Parts: sequence; C-alpha cells; structure tokens
Amino acid sequence: MFCKHLKVLQRKGRVAHADTEWRKLLTPAQYAVLRKASTERPGSSPLNKEKRSGTFKCAGCGLPLFASSAKFESGTGWPSFTSAHPNAVDELPDYSIPFLPRTEVRCKACQGHIGHVFIDGPAPTGLRYCMNGVAMTFEPSSA
Repeated sequence: MFCKHLKVLQRKGRVAHADTEWRKLLTPAQYAVLRKASTERPGSSPLNKEKRSGTFKCAGCGLPLFASSAKFESGTGWPSFTSAHPNAVDELPDYSIPFLPRTEVRCKACQGHIGHVFIDGPAPTGLRYCMNGVAMTFEPSSA
C-alpha cells in the first residue's frame, strides 16, 4: 500500500476516500488541486527550486511519480519533468478550455489531478510534465 499513515480503501488499484475524508487528509490547497483540478499560482511551490536527488510523490497517496533526474527548469513557474515513473500516471484529454485542448495528468493510484503534459519539452522525450508542486511531496535519496 502506498500510504503508510492513511487509512485507505483499495478499489481496482486506486486509493479511494469519500470527499469528506479527502478534506481531512489534505490541506485546502492540496484538496483544491488534487480533488478539484485547480492550479496553483506559478512560482509558489518550493518544489520549483528542489535540486536534490530523490523522488517526487503524490501528496494524496504517496505514489512515486517522478524521479529528480527527470526534472528540468522550464521557466513556467511549475515543477517540470521530461517523464513520469512507469505506470505512475494516467493521461486524459482535457477540453476544459475550449480553445486550448490539453492532456491532464492524474495519479494512477488515487486519481488526483497533478497537472498537464505538453509536447514542447526537451530531449530525450520532447515532453513537459508541468505539475502543481502542492500536489506532490519530495523524498530525498538516502545518502
């Protein structure tokens, strides 16, 4: 199980909670992004400046999402990555802005909204996973 300190239900490989439980488990900012697909202000996340070796995890359930080696400075104001861990995220069409179709990125385990992926990233993938820092935590590698 991905959560050490959370009591969770597993359904079809997903971490599931009632909405009232999510509100108790997450900060208001985390809830707004992970459960309501909000977007944090650019430049507001301390994870933008995170340069240590380690793993970026879902703030909702603890699933490892991105390796620090995939992180790059995109200049967007949000933590950006060239790739996600295998089987860590779901990518879904997002037509919430009619003139700007995008691809939404959700945590595979809890289906929390993390951000969007774009096709304007650097090599080797050409992808830019533009993530909300508040939707993630960082675990540094052991020395």
